[in-house]
Amino acid sequence: MTFRQPPEWAKQHYLWIGFPHLYEEWSGVIAEAQREIAAFANVLVKGGDNVRLVCRDEGNAAHARSLVDPRVGISIHPYGDIWLRDTGPLIVSDGSREQARLFQFNGWGGKYVMTGDTRIGQVLAEDAGIAWTRSDWVLEGGAIDVDGTGLAVTTEQCLLNPNRNPSLSRAEIEQRLHDDLGIERLLWLGDGLLNDHTDGHVDNLARFVAPGCLAVPVASGDDDPNADIYEDAAARATAFGLNLVRVPSPGRIERDDMIQPASHMNFVITNHHVIVPVYGTPYQDAALAAIAAAFPTRKTIGLAADAVLVGGGSFHCASQQMPAI
Repeated sequence: MTFRQPPEWAKQHYLWIGFPHLYEEWSGVIAEAQREIAAFANVLVKGGDNVRLVCRDEGNAAHARSLVDPRVGISIHPYGDIWLRDTGPLIVSDGSREQARLFQFNGWGGKYVMTGDTRIGQVLAEDAGIAWTRSDWVLEGGAIDVDGTGLAVTTEQCLLNPNRNPSLSRAEIEQRLHDDLGIERLLWLGDGLLNDHTDGHVDNLARFVAPGCLAVPVASGDDDPNADIYEDAAARATAFGLNLVRVPSPGRIERDDMIQPASHMNFVITNHHVIVPVYGTPYQDAALAAIAAAFPTRKTIGLAADAVLVGGGSFHCASQQMPAI
């Protein structure tokens, strides 16, 4: 059988979560970011999910232990930043076996190169006892989302960006996704969110909530900076033949006079929960309701993610699931 990346709603052994440790990356809010990540881990284990919180060293692990429920597992491995969605292993399965797929990582197009980020995927795969293979091209996990049927979604802004794989054509990238992850059909969206450090990762823009069903934001407020991006994504998905779930966006969020790439789409699906980043806007209750309706068998919870956003991402970016066969 073909090895294929399972959808996020498939059964999971546990969830890896990265713990913030680089003070210079968090603009004075690292303590708040650590508390938000700890709250994320705590909600999951209290609701029956398994978590492995990945800490860079024993000092950070000791601090993490003071913040998390004792049921949260602590793993100590060197890494750069916490975004394990992009640096961790992508797990594929043929229905009876699991393997880890590792890719080249160049710091999101050379912008954020940090010691340990090119190794953590292999380390986590070996820690899980999973055989791994490494491909010779750049791919971050947050750049794609799959529905488990062989269908994936991505953005042209990221996967066709010359700072990733300048020698590969669109067709060659599609072939490599097929060969490495079992992707047979690929929906190309256009740009990602404004000022997204990742050059438009799709997990901040559009997410599968069921086979053939894609959640896409709808603009909130007259000054939503991503209104046109959302509508372009929705139009492309509709033309592709997908069903849509429209989720109110957080609207315009600024820090230090710069628009932030805040998104409710960076939610995490586990065995028992859907954890949604929220930012204290008037639109978050409607967003939570829309996402909850798409996952009636799971508990949808909104958690504050303002400080994690300062580091450049949110809960989905900071985690990676270990699927179970």
